[in-house]
Amino acid sequence: MDLTVAITGATSGIGRAVAEAFVDAGAFVAVSGRDGDAVDRTVARLNGDGDDGGDKSESGAENDSDGTAWGSRIDVRDEFDLERFFERVAIEAGPIDVLFANAAVLHGAPGEKPTDSVSYADYDDTMRTNARGVFATIREAVPHLDRDARVIVPSESVAHDSTAGMGAYAVSKAAAEAVARGFAADLDATVGVVDPGLVATDLTGKERARDPESVAPLFVWAATEAPAADLDGDRLGLREWKAATR
Repeated sequence: MDLTVAITGATSGIGRAVAEAFVDAGAFVAVSGRDGDAVDRTVARLNGDGDDGGDKSESGAENDSDGTAWGSRIDVRDEFDLERFFERVAIEAGPIDVLFANAAVLHGAPGEKPTDSVSYADYDDTMRTNARGVFATIREAVPHLDRDARVIVPSESVAHDSTAGMGAYAVSKAAAEAVARGFAADLDATVGVVDPGLVATDLTGKERARDPESVAPLFVWAATEAPAADLDGDRLGLREWKAATR
């Protein structure tokens, strides 16, 4: 798989699982996150160099898998971080074929943040990261996207179902989906939403949900094999993936 893939929020959960799946498939994967040490550990792991980090975030060293990983510390709340990140990705590996705008935060325990009790500070930071962060990620990547690039924005049922206790997080995911639709209408690139269902991550707090590794192939499929017309400006999920790959 001769692709250049850029992922935000790639140091844990779905982001890291998707990064691993793309590296295993032979792609060059640029990973990022707020914690520079976590980025170093993730890149070292992806490159088959263990979990002790080192300088692999700057080296782009070859790995024991089919692909290569490189990474950098960025904060999606800062568009200048994103601008520098995508410029560096283009230098390292050329135009971006797949952009996975995955970075997100949830303040407080899942299901325990009613909308009427969310502080303004938490609301503002959640929206700045989960909604504006998706906007800035895509906007800053645009000059570096390949002609046939695909942009994936992950989401979940809280974006469109009334769910108690999810507060600002639910609002931000609905906004992120709207951002995806807006870019889909205005860009030549394919931009869409992928919903993997309930996944066990730090954001969901669900231990009995699907493992991130089990849904990573869904994102790879959406980014590489799903009909572009089905994804662009729309949402794909487990049902569509299973129907297409069974």
